[in-house]
Amino acid sequence: MSHQTVIVLDFGGQYNQLIARRVRECGVYCEVKPYTTSMDDIRAMNPIGIIFTGGPNSVYDPKSPQANPEVFQLGVPILGICYGCQLLAHNLGGKVIAATDDSAREYGKTETYFNTDCKLFKGLPAQGITWMSHGDYMEKVPEGFALVAHSDACPNVAICDEARGFYGVQYHPEVNHTEHGTDMIRNFLYEVCGAQGDWTMGDYKTTAIRTIREKVGGGKVLLALSGGVDSSVAAALVAEAVGNQLTCVFVDHGLMRLNEGDEVEAAFKKWDINFVRANAEELFLSKLAGVTEPERKRKIIGEEFIRVFEEEAKKIGAVDFLAQGTIYPDVVESGLGGESAVIKSHHNVGGLPDCVDFKEIVEPLRRLFKDEVRQLGTELGLPDELVWRQPFPGPGLAIRVIGEITEEKLSILRDADAIFREEMKLAGLDRTTSQFFAVLTDLRSVGVMGDERTYDYTLALRAVQSQDFMTATWSRLPYELLDKVSGRIVGEVKHINRICYDITSKPPATVEWE
Repeated sequence: MSHQTVIVLDFGGQYNQLIARRVRECGVYCEVKPYTTSMDDIRAMNPIGIIFTGGPNSVYDPKSPQANPEVFQLGVPILGICYGCQLLAHNLGGKVIAATDDSAREYGKTETYFNTDCKLFKGLPAQGITWMSHGDYMEKVPEGFALVAHSDACPNVAICDEARGFYGVQYHPEVNHTEHGTDMIRNFLYEVCGAQGDWTMGDYKTTAIRTIREKVGGGKVLLALSGGVDSSVAAALVAEAVGNQLTCVFVDHGLMRLNEGDEVEAAFKKWDINFVRANAEELFLSKLAGVTEPERKRKIIGEEFIRVFEEEAKKIGAVDFLAQGTIYPDVVESGLGGESAVIKSHHNVGGLPDCVDFKEIVEPLRRLFKDEVRQLGTELGLPDELVWRQPFPGPGLAIRVIGEITEEKLSILRDADAIFREEMKLAGLDRTTSQFFAVLTDLRSVGVMGDERTYDYTLALRAVQSQDFMTATWSRLPYELLDKVSGRIVGEVKHINRICYDITSKPPATVEWE
């Protein structure tokens, strides 16, 4: 795909994905690469700019990650962020030392003052809040660099050598806490790198369809459709490319939210594909009978899902390609996209699954972030209900029903969860809240309804805000909304007489309860 490209060189920063997202939000294609990427590979990508990420190390430590000195000779603009800024100084004749309390160790929100003559700050306020997180300090700025930002504690908050297109900022412009941070990144892209803004979902769709057609040719494609956003958009894209050469197997394990299975099936009627819905609710519930331990639930569901999928695949016959909804964060989190540690392993990263015999794999979303996947889904004509579907765990409602799973409990939870989702949408919070859902606990308590004593379930509501789901804060939903949701659920759903709202962040809790 012939887009202008920016490379994010990863030095172990926790915000590497976020930097890449900000670049793409500005209409410029970007990839995260480890700092060890060879210069030949970097040259082959022909980047218009390079961004150094932050990192936990000290640049003066001989064991710390270092930039290849040749990168400074490419004639390509460089933006160094936090550790990346110190790398610029360290490699180009400056000096970085451990800061002391009175020499610019800074953490958190910091009042910062900018020289708006610098291209990085063009058109922006001369004063604002930045997000700092550094214990080292640029004692000496390299020759040829100007100081273009400072704080009350630190004179060397930002440096630039505009003749060479080198910029360094000691703070993190990619996080929301930094005012006008995205604007600074945009200025680097457009004012310094000469970006044209050629990264759009419409263009990506056209190019991806052509690429899939070229790869697949006359072959058959099989895709395991979970009903989630990623697999659904991948299915729609492949369907657009090869039509009835695609078979989608939707394993309905009976653990979906209200009407979700029917919505998924209806969404794909517009394409001439082979859609197989394997109704396996009875099988899954029988296997889960009497099981209460969360991890055991997950294993049973995972094993049965594979078994059902394999059985359906055998009915289809020979298939040439397996399509998967792998997205870019999956790749990065699995340690394949940068220097950061493996956050979690993903089953759909790294090649073909052991249990399936296919010639090749098709991963048309492998370069996209979640928000881009949603944009692509809209471009492809998928309904909003599917494109903007809330994140949903693979085991489905099985891990949102605490304790043993029964048809009755699933029915109770579906109805309660649907009310919560409906009211969040009516309040305009369904797309601004990172994740929200209901949990049916195994706790029963005494209540009174219609002057009669009840002894029924307690339902928990959960809503969080997160950028990467590695950490999350509980959402401050309006009391009026919670009151309305509570009243409706207790009034409309049988066997619930108490509603609780989870106000625990991650950590110490997780987003899901099980």
